[in-house]
Amino acid sequence: MKKLILYCLLFSMSYSCTKNTADSNNLNTMKQPISKVLDSNLPTIGILVFEGVIMNEVIAPMDVFSKTTANGEKLFNVITIAKTIQTYNSAQGLKIIPDISIDQVPKLEVLVVPSSYHPNQQTEDKALVQFIQKQHQSVNYMASHCAGAFLIGAAGVADHKNIVTYVSGGESLKANYPTLKVANDRTISVMTDGKLISSNGNLVSYLASLDLLEKMTSPQQRAHVEEALLIDRLCQN
Repeated sequence: MKKLILYCLLFSMSYSCTKNTADSNNLNTMKQPISKVLDSNLPTIGILVFEGVIMNEVIAPMDVFSKTTANGEKLFNVITIAKTIQTYNSAQGLKIIPDISIDQVPKLEVLVVPSSYHPNQQTEDKALVQFIQKQHQSVNYMASHCAGAFLIGAAGVADHKNIVTYVSGGESLKANYPTLKVANDRTISVMTDGKLISSNGNLVSYLASLDLLEKMTSPQQRAHVEEALLIDRLCQN
């Protein structure tokens, strides 16, 4: 009787382990994108994600552009985009499953290009570079945060444009992409030049996102979102 109970217990543990492994495999690589309903009457904000992405630079534009108006009206679709539908680990350890893959992206109004602590992994990725080149032809705005400027430089879509990157990263950006007009990152937090908006990244991504929101909507909507985010509380003593 004891042996029977032991066998049942071992079988249960083995089944559970196998099931968890299978579930983990399904989580890491998914063939079908997650279903997300988009309003065809609204402009779409696309946020690029990849392995090691800096989380604040994904959250900030999502936080800002997903806020409704004071009357509760939704203004934008906000989606995350990646090369493939799988689980990506942010630099801070948060796991992200994108809404859609780069080969199925709808018409975007804005493409947001965040960064990682290893930007060469993105600049050497031909699929990401080509995706940015293609999107640049149709989007109305392109935003880069932190070392996302290096991916913008690699795509060649900001030649002779003013751009800023992370604090202390300007010299490296200029050396790698001499056709960019690199701003002084120690004094400039956010830079706008035509359809391109760039920032130092991290929490400054909120400031850049709010600047772009105001440009696309109104100062009133910006003030409403700032209040919803309690940004005024951050400035209190």
